Amino acid sequence: MGIFFLNDEKFIYEYNKFNLNNFEFQNGEILEDVTVEYIVKGTPKYDDEGNIINAVIFCPNYDRNCFTINDYPHLTDSGMPFDLNNFFSISITSLGVPDSCCPSTTGLKYNFPAYDFLDKVNYKKQFIKEKLNIEKVHGIVGKGMGGYEVYTWACEYPDDMDFMIVANSSFKTNGYRYVIAKGIESIIDSSNDFYSDIYDQSLTKTMISINKILYSQYFSKRIFQQLSNDEIDVLMDEYVEDGLFIDIYDFKLQNDAILYYDVEDKLSNIKAKSLILSPFDDLYFTPEFDTVPLKNLIDDCEMVVLSTNEEKSRQIYHKELISALNSFLKKI
Repeated sequence: MGIFFLNDEKFIYEYNKFNLNNFEFQNGEILEDVTVEYIVKGTPKYDDEGNIINAVIFCPNYDRNCFTINDYPHLTDSGMPFDLNNFFSISITSLGVPDSCCPSTTGLKYNFPAYDFLDKVNYKKQFIKEKLNIEKVHGIVGKGMGGYEVYTWACEYPDDMDFMIVANSSFKTNGYRYVIAKGIESIIDSSNDFYSDIYDQSLTKTMISINKILYSQYFSKRIFQQLSNDEIDVLMDEYVEDGLFIDIYDFKLQNDAILYYDVEDKLSNIKAKSLILSPFDDLYFTPEFDTVPLKNLIDDCEMVVLSTNEEKSRQIYHKELISALNSFLKKI
C-alpha cells in the first residue's frame, strides 16, 4: 500500500514497496520476489530523451529506513541545498533492513544469504533501473553506514553519478570500529540459541549486551566526559530499550558486512566530485583517520570538518553544514 501525490504534474511524493522478480547476491545465492521499500520526493527534470537528470539518492544510516529523507527539512525545504523544487530525491530502505528484504521480514533468519556493501548497492541499482528507469543519478548522499554504500557505489560504478557527499563515515572498518564489530561477532557466536528455530529469551539478553557496546559510540567524547555515571546509566538504559526492537538476525548479517568493509584500494576509481563532512569530536569516525587521508586517495575531493553536533550548538552545526553544501553544489 502506498501514497502517491502529484501536484501540477511537477512535484511528486510517493511512498511504496516494489518487488524485484529476483536478486542475485555476490556469493551466487538468488532470492525471488524481493521487496524494496522506498520514497521518491521532489521535482524530476528531464533531458531531451526523457531521462531524469536531477535524481539524488539518499542512503540512510544502518538503523534507519527510507523515511530518513523526511528528517532533513533544513536541507530539502525551499531555498535549502537540496530544495525539492530543484531535485528529485530517492530514499531506499537498504537490503538487510526492515521493511525491505532482510532476515526478519523474509522469515529466513540465519538462512538469509550473507551480503556485503556491494550487494546493498546492487540492490538499489536494480531497483532504480527497474522501477524508475534510471541508470545514472546526479548524486548520492550518505551518512554513517549509508556513507559505506556511497563509497562502494562510487568505487565500483564510478560513472553512475556526478557527485557524492559523505557525512560522518569512513572507507573501511579498522581500529576501534573493527574491535567493536569483532566483539559483537563474538557475543553473537557465543549464543547457543542463535541457530534455534524457536526464539529464546537468551537472544534478548544477547541484544542487551550488544546495545550496551553500541552505546559507547553514541555521543561525542566531550558529551561523555560531561555526563555523570548516573546520567550515563539512565541514558544507556533508554538506548538499550529502544535497541530491543532490532532483530538479532538482521543485526548479525549487518555486523558481518561492516566487519569486512574496506574500499581503500578502490578509492582511486572515483570520478565523482566529492564532499566529505566530518564532526571534529566523534568517537566512531574521526577527521584524523577517516577524512584527512582522503586528500591523497580521491582526486576531486573537498573536506570540511564541522564544529560539533552537540545539541547546544546544533544551530551552528546546521549553519556550517548548509554553507558547505551550498558551496559544493554550486560547483557541480
